[in-house]
Amino acid sequence: QVQLVESGGGLVQAGGSLRLSCAASGRTFSSYAWLAWFRQPPGKEREFVAAISRSDGSTRYADSVKGRFTISRDNARNAMYLQVSDLKPEDTAAYYCAARNNDYTFTYTYWGQYDYWGQGTQVTVSS
Repeated sequence: QVQLVESGGGLVQAGGSLRLSCAASGRTFSSYAWLAWFRQPPGKEREFVAAISRSDGSTRYADSVKGRFTISRDNARNAMYLQVSDLKPEDTAAYYCAARNNDYTFTYTYWGQYDYWGQGTQVTVSS
């Protein structure tokens, strides 16, 4: 059974940093074509944050986080990370990791294109 588990969330002041982690069990991360982070702010819909490919390690970011967030994957540790820096109150959300099986052309910003999800980790940024 595939399971993704996020960790690393917490309460942080504006301008602070966190490192979110996503660990996989039941299957190795190297078998997923794409890994991604989404977030869901309170009362809003789930939105794309960042994605990373298996084939060449290429990354994609939402405009709102470019230059502040960095996605990475460590296949040897079966883990994925999201380094979040210069946090703003509007970054407050539940953060979810997601995985996609194949690398056919797809809309990487759409949550429905991913096959597996974690339960989320909460990030709260105080002003």
